[in-house]
Amino acid sequence: MKKSFLSLAFMAVGFAGFAQAYEFQTVKDIEATPVISQDQTGTCWSFSTTSFLEAEIIRITGKPIDLSEMYNVRQTYTKKAWTYVMRQGHAQFGEGGLAHDVINSAMNFGVVPEAAYTGLTGTAKKYNHSKMVADLEKMLKSYADPEKKLAPEWKDEVKKVLDENLGKPVTEFTYGGKVYTPKSFLEMTKLNLNDYVTITSYINEPNYKSFILDIPDNFSNGSFYNMPLDEFMQNIDNAIDKGYTLALDIDVSEPTFSAEKQIAVLPANDADKKLILTEIKPEKQITPDFRQAEFENFDTTDDHLMHIVGKVKDQKGNVYYKVKNSWGTAGPHSGFVYMSVPYVRLKAISVLLHKGGLLKKTRKELGV
Repeated sequence: MKKSFLSLAFMAVGFAGFAQAYEFQTVKDIEATPVISQDQTGTCWSFSTTSFLEAEIIRITGKPIDLSEMYNVRQTYTKKAWTYVMRQGHAQFGEGGLAHDVINSAMNFGVVPEAAYTGLTGTAKKYNHSKMVADLEKMLKSYADPEKKLAPEWKDEVKKVLDENLGKPVTEFTYGGKVYTPKSFLEMTKLNLNDYVTITSYINEPNYKSFILDIPDNFSNGSFYNMPLDEFMQNIDNAIDKGYTLALDIDVSEPTFSAEKQIAVLPANDADKKLILTEIKPEKQITPDFRQAEFENFDTTDDHLMHIVGKVKDQKGNVYYKVKNSWGTAGPHSGFVYMSVPYVRLKAISVLLHKGGLLKKTRKELGV
């Protein structure tokens, strides 16, 4: 009896050593605005980048400002429509976009607080752009037909659909007892939009040069700075350590990205795909060649944009990025996803950050 009891005890200890449920503790937490929801829209690019800009305003001024996500969505749809029609349908049109689209919109049209432009019309309390986008796509396909003469009023028709679904762009509003335009409000935030860069890592492009990344949602032909993979990751870590957040474009189609458990990991053993969502398991070693192959075979695609706001670690010391999502606050981490370093190393398309968050070596190489 005594021998059996001891054997069972040692077995229990052994199993406990192999099956360890995640226990997270904070490593770095950078102040950001609360998690909200993009609802039934494909506008994660605006929600993530707007959240990023809000965190930048906090970092620069110490003041939290709730910016309107839909103001820059509204402005960007006009640009998307123009690009699609002028390229005679040979361009991406849909709900997707990238972080630089928000930066471009803000440069051209400024920013506004949420209270000045909600993007909700009528009695709507949640966002749903499915009908609007379907109507616009049908309309734009007709306009983009090179066999038909393009009537000049097509832009007015697009504007009408956008105004009906999102509201007319605001030109003047009151905030904190003062009257602003979108551009004067941008000045008040102290944001210098020329200070932001997008970095990535792919071996088919030269390092420390800018290039146009060939992904469907890059309809505006935004430029990305390329660098070695290790340096790309080091810059993410450097930015976080120095108190800078980052807007993240990443693939979330992996079965080991769990919206329910709010964790994203890459098991070394495919047999661990289910267990690794609840238990610590070894993860893959990601090389530049493997990252490139996954991108070129479309296993890595630009599915979703989110906002890196810190780091956590598990009880074994493994580090995870704390990533703010825009799918609401439900879940074990209240709307944040904990992404392992291997997951980000493989699946991150790019990050947008303030150039002050870059390593000195990188800034010198890029000339920024």
